[in-house]
Amino acid sequence: MLHLKPMRQLATILFSVFALFAMTVRAAHTEAQLLLSADTVRPGDTVLAGVQLKMETGWHTYWKNPGESGQATEIKWQLPPGVTAGEIQWPLPKKLPPAEVTTYGYEEEVVLLVPLTLATNLPVGSIDLKANVSWLECKDVCIPANQNVEAKLNIGDETKESADATTIRRWQRIKGPIPSSQDDLHLPFQAWWEKPTDKDLRPVIIRLPHFKTDLVFNIEKADFFPYASEQFEVQATNETLPDANAEFRLRKFVKKFSGDWPKEVSGVVILQKGDIRQGVEVRLPIADKAPADEIISSTANQLPILSQPLWQMLLYAFIGGLILNIMPCVLPVIALKILGFVSEAKSEPRRVRKLGLIYALGVLLSFLALAAIVIGVKAAGHHAGWGMQFGSPVFIVCLTTLVTLVALNLFGIFEVTLGGRALDAAGNFASKHGAAGAFFNGVLATVLATPCTAPFLGAALGFAFLQSAPFIVLVFLTVGIGLASPYILLSWNPAWLKFLPKPGAWMEKFKIAMGFPMLATVVWLFNVAASTYGKNVLWLGIFLVLVAFAAWIFGEFFQRGRQRKGVALAVVLILLIGGYAFALEKELNWRAPFVETSSTGSLKESSNGIDWQRWSPEAVAKARSEGKPVLVDFTADWCLTCQVNKKTSIEISSVRKKLKDLNAVALLGDYTHFPDAITTELNRFNRAGVPLVLIYPKDSNAPPIVLPEVLTPGIVLNALDRAAK
Repeated sequence: MLHLKPMRQLATILFSVFALFAMTVRAAHTEAQLLLSADTVRPGDTVLAGVQLKMETGWHTYWKNPGESGQATEIKWQLPPGVTAGEIQWPLPKKLPPAEVTTYGYEEEVVLLVPLTLATNLPVGSIDLKANVSWLECKDVCIPANQNVEAKLNIGDETKESADATTIRRWQRIKGPIPSSQDDLHLPFQAWWEKPTDKDLRPVIIRLPHFKTDLVFNIEKADFFPYASEQFEVQATNETLPDANAEFRLRKFVKKFSGDWPKEVSGVVILQKGDIRQGVEVRLPIADKAPADEIISSTANQLPILSQPLWQMLLYAFIGGLILNIMPCVLPVIALKILGFVSEAKSEPRRVRKLGLIYALGVLLSFLALAAIVIGVKAAGHHAGWGMQFGSPVFIVCLTTLVTLVALNLFGIFEVTLGGRALDAAGNFASKHGAAGAFFNGVLATVLATPCTAPFLGAALGFAFLQSAPFIVLVFLTVGIGLASPYILLSWNPAWLKFLPKPGAWMEKFKIAMGFPMLATVVWLFNVAASTYGKNVLWLGIFLVLVAFAAWIFGEFFQRGRQRKGVALAVVLILLIGGYAFALEKELNWRAPFVETSSTGSLKESSNGIDWQRWSPEAVAKARSEGKPVLVDFTADWCLTCQVNKKTSIEISSVRKKLKDLNAVALLGDYTHFPDAITTELNRFNRAGVPLVLIYPKDSNAPPIVLPEVLTPGIVLNALDRAAK
């Protein structure tokens, strides 16, 4: 009995031979060229050679495993003595049509990279590098083709990059897969047979854990492109299975041609979000059955989510919302609200009560919108977290611009007014305190509160995120009532206003002074944006400067000016539109930021010398198996409470010394971009957001110590002492 795979190979060969005889004149549809990463190199160095194939529209060539048909591109080198060629580094392929016969390959262009190593005794001078490249190019027909390529390389005393170095680097860093041995991945992929054999076809499950790479966040699609084997074939069919504990579980089908069922499969796992693709090269042993515990756990002891009484969670939600009023995120808005009460101290009690209720309405509607977002995210099958909008670069840019405008408005650079008798011309958002201002302050207080978690709030939100939609709405509205309650009470008890300072000229100076906390908020948001945009965040700063300049012109020459208002408005529009188009769209690429690929797995040490390692469940398990205490800090760049905890209670000399004395491991879980693995871990501890600081005792059977949201040095040190016992 003939095996199917050899028959396919035979069919490909016969088809190629037929094509050679059938076509008397053949015009090549692919052009080959040899690129080098350097023009001059030193003896003993390695230079990257790139064989560039440019295909005509509609034509394609093939990957190292062409699939059910096709033929991989081959490179036969003719190199001078002292130069040796390594293996081809294949970029990520695509599945090529037709769907009935799946193949893997490239369209339009591909650069196949090959490292060339030079001997240390090569003499100075010029050498010729030559190769014969053969490929199969296909469209409606498949045609074998080949071409000789060559390039000159100078041997000298220093290395000089070539004009093609950028092209080679781009294909090396963006197009190629990450080796599975790279230290900073920590990706425990698993594979197992789903059920016993059924003749010569058997399903295998490949499990992808929660993780992120530098190019892909919140993965939308995943697939596995196998390497070829003579004994078996991993078919192209890809089924994604629902899994509450891992990002993806893939069902692939293995067809056996000869011998026993394979003990492992190798290939490239393709991760995709939108048009962004990242590959991870893997070699997966296949277990005979599914693991006993499919949940990736950071400890052998799972912590159950406790079922708390609803009344208790609602009480926690109310107290947490109340405490949010004194958190650093919300303080700038609270100061403005107090200023509003002072300005209304001599107003009619009815008006004061009305403004208090309008402020509360802004808070409650904002929390209702947050609840709707959480419900929508959960309904779509994704993980939701408190403050998750701060993981969106677009949201950060918009909020930074808005808070900048609020600060400029407080400085009196321009005024924002809403016309209409219904609002009594009282719509100055932050500097005046009519109905529109009260509502806006309620919305802004809610938005700025979301990166903070207060005592009691984390438990309440953690409970809510695991419930159905009505309970989520109820808990979120209770948090909103807690946030707004001090102002409702104050507005409905006018007698209490006598304890506030009397209105006067000082209020205008106080209003201007409140612009500086708003600017501090802008600086904080700018730092959050830098975690996504890197050095390119400079263009956001340039855009904010242009916005400030436009606001000054608008206020000085349009609102307060008497002549040529049209010219002033035109200049404002030119600054805003030009700044947006050039700084945000062209230079910053703010809606689709590119994050540089990290080349190492180590994290930065703090200024106090704490050796932070990247958090993963496996890192925790490894440290505990060695009998070491473990400190885990789940944090985010946008979380002010996290940053305060870090500066005052974690990255300090006493904690550093304690960690060193105990030989403890410090792990950092970065929640800035909401990786689902950390969301799952937060849910295990009944939390909906960061901060979450855990300390695992050296006794691997002991449960972790969960620290409160707001830390002191004593809390951390005492917990470390307990963990060492």
